[in-house]
Amino acid sequence: MNSLWRQARSFDGTVQLLLVNQLTINLGFYMLMPYLAAHLSGSLALSTWAVGLILGMRNLSQQGMFLIGGMLADRLGYRPLIIAGCALRTAGFAALAVADTLPGLLAASAATGLAGALFNPAVRAYLAAEAGERRVDAFALFNVFYQAGVLLGPLIGLALTAVAFPVTCVVAAVLFAALTLLQLRRLPARERTADREETTWRKQAGTVLRNRPFWLFAAAMTGSYVLSFQIYLALPLETKRLVGDGTYGTAATSVLFVVSGLVALAGQMRITAWCKRTWTPHRCLVAGLTLMAVAFLPPALTASALPGHGSWGAVLAMAPLVVCAGLLAAATAVLYPFEMDTIVALSGGRWVATHYGLYNTVCGIGITIGNLATGALLDLGRHTDFAALPWMVLALVGAGCATAVAALARSGNLTVTTPATVGA
Repeated sequence: MNSLWRQARSFDGTVQLLLVNQLTINLGFYMLMPYLAAHLSGSLALSTWAVGLILGMRNLSQQGMFLIGGMLADRLGYRPLIIAGCALRTAGFAALAVADTLPGLLAASAATGLAGALFNPAVRAYLAAEAGERRVDAFALFNVFYQAGVLLGPLIGLALTAVAFPVTCVVAAVLFAALTLLQLRRLPARERTADREETTWRKQAGTVLRNRPFWLFAAAMTGSYVLSFQIYLALPLETKRLVGDGTYGTAATSVLFVVSGLVALAGQMRITAWCKRTWTPHRCLVAGLTLMAVAFLPPALTASALPGHGSWGAVLAMAPLVVCAGLLAAATAVLYPFEMDTIVALSGGRWVATHYGLYNTVCGIGITIGNLATGALLDLGRHTDFAALPWMVLALVGAGCATAVAALARSGNLTVTTPATVGA
């Protein structure tokens, strides 16, 4: 922990504030969102289709607007978009505390999603600009603070939701309100660049949309997001099959998230430092994707196992899933800093937030399609007595992504000279 703080203090105050921002953003988001569906279906007695519509609205408003959020950040500046996004999420979470009609809930959900589309590309572009040549280290730290929020948010939310879900909403809204005020007071604006003054919106979008190496990289990396998302889909479903729905099942699912978070918190900086010493950035990307593929082999080997009986039976049944969660977290720790740095490099230092926004949209679409396919494969595997099928396919997706990134590196599509200064 002391080493982590030393690393954070080695950056200037703006980077430190951006790290705290991301911790608080995830803390507020994850203390609320995991329990929203239960509130909607339980306390408000909404039908399943309405719950799905409300949750889908949040995802659609965020994924669908990432590109616009990135373009606005590059055009208007990173600081205004970060502040606007946090203020809008404050309003969205406050509205969720009191809304009890479908139109009100849809509006609140859309506001929370749009808020993410405003500040996510801006935060990453601002961090890249401030960190300069130390971008990889900055993004490694960023992932530590990110994962800390993911780990702590649900635990705090569980305690608050035990009192009442509106209390959770209010506390989350207060957190975002405080974060908004902090950024108004402490987050400096970066200098405007000539690009924004001289380029039209159409040319700005065209510059990014015609960036062929960026598109190839985004396509190759989309599979990694499908794989990492399985800690929310395939792994919990397999846990439910092996352990059940009761206390054991809830505890076992929680273990997956705890292991994932602890690997990121304890290992991120060491993993990044080792990778920088040992491999080139492109080899780090290939290694991370390969590790993601390997992560799905343990569940594939035991997919036909019968549900465990008793405490020890449950532990043994869960072991391959815990290993998978840990390896996925380690793979993400390898990938994330070099992935974020590569996007900056492929942008050529121009319209960085726009590139991040488009990248998020592409990967978000990939996650949606990948989850539909994974769900279908899980059903098919059970119905055809080939339970290992989905896990083998997921492993092949990881191997395919690693092969694609390696091919891009060999062909020179990932080798771009980045200007020393990133516009903001």
